[in-house]
Amino acid sequence: MLKTDTQIDQTHIWHPYESVLHPYKHPLVKSAKGVYLELEEGKMVIDGMSSWWSVIHGYNHPRLNEALRNQMEKMSHVMFGGLTHESAIELTKKLLTLLDDSFEYVFFADSGSVSVEVALKMALQYQVERGKKEKSKFLSFERGYHGDTFGAMSVCDPVTGMHSLFSDVLHKNFFAPAPKSEFTSNDATKDLEAVEAILQEHANEIAAIIIEPVVQGAGGMRFYSPVFLQGLRELANRYDTLLIFDEIATGFGRTGRMFAYEHAGVVPDIITLGKAITGGYMTLGATVTNQKVAQMIEQNGNVLMHGPTFMANPLACSVANASLELLMQNPPFAKIEKIQNQLKTELAKCEALPNVKEVRTLGAIGVVELTHRVDMKTATQSFLENGVWVRPFMNLIYIMPPFIIEEEELRALTDAIYKTAKLLQKSLK
Repeated sequence: MLKTDTQIDQTHIWHPYESVLHPYKHPLVKSAKGVYLELEEGKMVIDGMSSWWSVIHGYNHPRLNEALRNQMEKMSHVMFGGLTHESAIELTKKLLTLLDDSFEYVFFADSGSVSVEVALKMALQYQVERGKKEKSKFLSFERGYHGDTFGAMSVCDPVTGMHSLFSDVLHKNFFAPAPKSEFTSNDATKDLEAVEAILQEHANEIAAIIIEPVVQGAGGMRFYSPVFLQGLRELANRYDTLLIFDEIATGFGRTGRMFAYEHAGVVPDIITLGKAITGGYMTLGATVTNQKVAQMIEQNGNVLMHGPTFMANPLACSVANASLELLMQNPPFAKIEKIQNQLKTELAKCEALPNVKEVRTLGAIGVVELTHRVDMKTATQSFLENGVWVRPFMNLIYIMPPFIIEEEELRALTDAIYKTAKLLQKSLK
């Protein structure tokens, strides 16, 4: 007997972070437009996740669709080894225009996680070429998350993160406590003292410091003071290490600035980009660095040893160009400020619920942290019944909606979060 699509999905497809042997039924998405997902039975739900933080302009955007069609008629892909193309050149120009002037060199990867791998390799090769092979480890942070590939996993939180199963085979690095200074604080002294203590003892082993600026994402949706980044920049200089900012989740406006490092007014040596770079249309990442790093890597006639097959894919670069044009022509920051203010006001009522530990907002990010782990089955059903798509994790209910979301649509999301958090409280009894 032929299996239905639902049966194929449940019996043969392995979804992320889920059991393949004991699956549950997933809502089937037929189409998407604006902030709405159309499900199989015709139900329309508002997407509060921007498809894992990437669809900043909404779904089925005419400008982005047009960019893909135009590029497809020229070529969908061409190898980047030994060749180049206009879409990659134009995207490089746009990225260097948006980023700090100290950035000069762009390496295109095929995902955010791979862009982190490239950043780590840049830092290691930089240290080898300057005669410091012993600087072969990284200083990362508890509650940090940088991706699911092996190098990226090695700089994720080794205890509370998702990758403790692989701890015995991962490259061993150093981990400082997660920064605790609040976003509005002008004092990160204690946080920085903990970092410096590690550097004082192990700086001769550390190639680079890597951190998600201002927002620790999958490690707990935690916000911390930009002052901490200023101190990290000083420590990196003082202890002769590179500084890497992972802006895969925070880049392109999500925190209320084009890049999160702008909150601190400091610039890293290497930055990683992904997710929203293409408006959520295609997978693409970029690792961008400065003259100091590039010159050192190549000073002995060597080159950076990395080359993905789909590096600088023309389709991905073309839609990224269209996405960045939208950001540059119509800066979204006034809209993001409105989203933040509405999230702050409307999520505040969740604080009265006994099972809510904290509510926090920054830019187009809203987080309700519970005192207990979310019952995913109950939460998912509740959100769908309330006409929204929200995907909690651990003890967090959070949203990162598309920037185009309207006030009424955002209110539907915040109302659904309150109702679901309240329902989850009842289920604890």
